[in-house]
Amino acid sequence: MSEPVLSLPDKPSLAVLPFQNMTGDVEQDYFVDGMVEEIITALSRIRWLFVIARNSSFAYRGKAVDVRQIARELGVRYVLEGSVRKAGNRVRITGQLIDTTTGSHIWAERFDGTLDDIFELQDQVASNVVGAIEPKLRFAEIERARQKPTDSLDAYDLYLRAIAEYHRWTPEGHAAAICLLRRALAIDPSYAPAAAMVAFCMHNQRLEGWRSLSSTEVADAVSLARQAIEVGKGDPDTLWMSSGTLSALAGEHDTALTGIERAVTLNPNSAYAWQARGYVLCYRKQPGPAIEAFQRAARLSPLDPFRWSFAAGIAFAHVAAGRYAEAIEWADRCLRENPRHSPLLRAKAVSYAHLGRISEARDALQCLLEFQPWLTISNLALPSLAPELIAVYVDGLRKAGMPEE
Repeated sequence: MSEPVLSLPDKPSLAVLPFQNMTGDVEQDYFVDGMVEEIITALSRIRWLFVIARNSSFAYRGKAVDVRQIARELGVRYVLEGSVRKAGNRVRITGQLIDTTTGSHIWAERFDGTLDDIFELQDQVASNVVGAIEPKLRFAEIERARQKPTDSLDAYDLYLRAIAEYHRWTPEGHAAAICLLRRALAIDPSYAPAAAMVAFCMHNQRLEGWRSLSSTEVADAVSLARQAIEVGKGDPDTLWMSSGTLSALAGEHDTALTGIERAVTLNPNSAYAWQARGYVLCYRKQPGPAIEAFQRAARLSPLDPFRWSFAAGIAFAHVAAGRYAEAIEWADRCLRENPRHSPLLRAKAVSYAHLGRISEARDALQCLLEFQPWLTISNLALPSLAPELIAVYVDGLRKAGMPEE
């Protein structure tokens, strides 16, 4: 029996209106229009979002039109609008994202810059806008799916609800997400993002120690990831989730890095794709470039609900580099927001142990064992790390007092 051909979901839709030039300077129109075109191009890289072409949205230039009318005429659910003001060599750009079904603002922000390098400023604003509104759009879609009656849910709505459960970052949340995603695959067996997320959730369950995976389950997760990465080549979220799974569960770091590089090319503003790149580079024992990737992720999404995970990645990279004091500092930053993140508790215990601070290593280990009392050296589930990095972890946890069996 052949594998199903995986597909991508129906997409929410958005129009970017021409920003208002509040300066009255005709030459400024060129800068404003160029900036909006950069925003449209960047948003078009988000594969789950349908973005109206520039020529259609620019038909509303200079017109006072209600966003609900625009929604009807262009067939969009969201509208991004804004304005530009200039004072000397400085410009202030404001933007707001509107849900046309309710008329409510779901995001608003302003950006300041100088006209020393117009093209750099256009790129910077486009990157900042996309990095800020992508999670807002996703959460708006999740809320829309939550409000739907359960008997009208399609595969895409189930996928959105699964994302909400995933973001709880609990054993129960991940289990619920997998159930929702498998329901989505039952409706549409060719649904690539759902297949990728099932695999990634299973990887997270193993990494966090929420449950062990049998060899059959690992093979299932790897198979789903391979199917998704093969067909979802144009979807960055599918690519980074599938690639991250292949790296962690199958040790296919080169294949994973190729997939993630494509994800970053498709959407350079995807914080999670950059984060996935960082972890794969850590697994390959390349901590320097890994830290750069995690820092890029943090800059792209500074208010992300998972921002603690960017600090976690940097801490992991410092462990890989043997910089244990720095690893502890970054681990503490992460643990202040997510005190149950077991990979960081492991890293903290290991770092203290290799610094000879055994008492503190034992305290960190005790915190870990309070959450996962069954952990031992023999059943420790580590990703597919380089052998020398596995030795660093095992030796450190032994020094900290982790039981062998």
